[in-house]
Amino acid sequence: METTICLGTTKGAFLITSSGERADWRVSGPHCDGWPINHVLGDPVSGSIWAAGGGEWHGAGVWHSDDGGQNWTLSHLAGGLVDEWAASDSDLAAMIGWEPKDFPFPGEIDAIWSLHHARGALYAGAKPANLYVSRDNGRTWERNAALAEFPGRDDWNPGAAGLTLHTILTVPDDPARMWLGISAAGVFATEDGGASWDRRNRLSNAAAQATHDHPAAPSGGEIGHCVHNMARAADGTIYQQNHHGTWRSRDDGRHWDDIGTGLPSTFGFPIAVHPSDPHSLWVIPLNGDMAGRFPPDARAAVWKSTDGGETWSDKRAGLPGESCFFTVLRQAMATDRADPAGVYFGTNTGSLFASFDAGETWSEIARHLPTILSVEVTTR
Repeated sequence: METTICLGTTKGAFLITSSGERADWRVSGPHCDGWPINHVLGDPVSGSIWAAGGGEWHGAGVWHSDDGGQNWTLSHLAGGLVDEWAASDSDLAAMIGWEPKDFPFPGEIDAIWSLHHARGALYAGAKPANLYVSRDNGRTWERNAALAEFPGRDDWNPGAAGLTLHTILTVPDDPARMWLGISAAGVFATEDGGASWDRRNRLSNAAAQATHDHPAAPSGGEIGHCVHNMARAADGTIYQQNHHGTWRSRDDGRHWDDIGTGLPSTFGFPIAVHPSDPHSLWVIPLNGDMAGRFPPDARAAVWKSTDGGETWSDKRAGLPGESCFFTVLRQAMATDRADPAGVYFGTNTGSLFASFDAGETWSEIARHLPTILSVEVTTR
């Protein structure tokens, strides 16, 4: 058995691999020509790896490798400044080996932020928030028209990182059902394969909003729309980490329960759920959006619940106990499917931490990497 941790970073994709007992780890990278890579996803069945990213300089695209990361090809969806400059400067074009390209979505996409693979289809979430799908392993793409034309879309507000579609969830045996997390427009769901979408941001108990006094807090009977991350449990429960709170839905996102009682703050980015136990989940609270976005009291902890968020306990063994100022970003936490489950998170200071006992104890298995933007795990 080989475990591969797929990392998206500000300086390319990295693959951290271990055979057998998840003990000795090998670092491979940076891949994808050093592009900023927001999300890397592996398919354990085919062995394919995809890396999504880009930005103002590179434009937007999805990289693909079918040989374990040794070679990569780029599906370049929209150009960036480098293409504009090289098109008007033959010396620059010659120096960097640039050639003219016909982009399928020019001026439409700033970057790709998220990937999701389901039943042979590859989905990509973009900035600005649109959903794209590929049915040929990422070579060609089409935009989801219903989301692009969603009524009132012009009124959606961007989060600090822009209007990003950062989370895509599906049901393993029914990919027609899908949920999206868009910052800061909220949760969207479809039950017809993306032909139509509903916004699903209702509180289960509107009185709960009275305990919050933050601009991003629940109001008007709805959770705050700045979704940071979502995870779907084996029993269908959806958990959400929001800009102001941690939430749970047991009815496909139609209503959300506040499960933040017992956590040290209402702010954090990632949330991860156990691959087979729907009641076990992990979050990493930070001290606040305007207070530095580092662990409360500068003491690192992963907070774990084993009862669906009713109660929480802090897990600190092996983590920095003082002077810890890192941030863990929205897509930078994941689990594997081993027994006991492995849990992994990456920091903006370039460290990768792992737990091989379902989050009870931790160790640093890689360090000095670029800022880690995403973590995913595949096992073959």
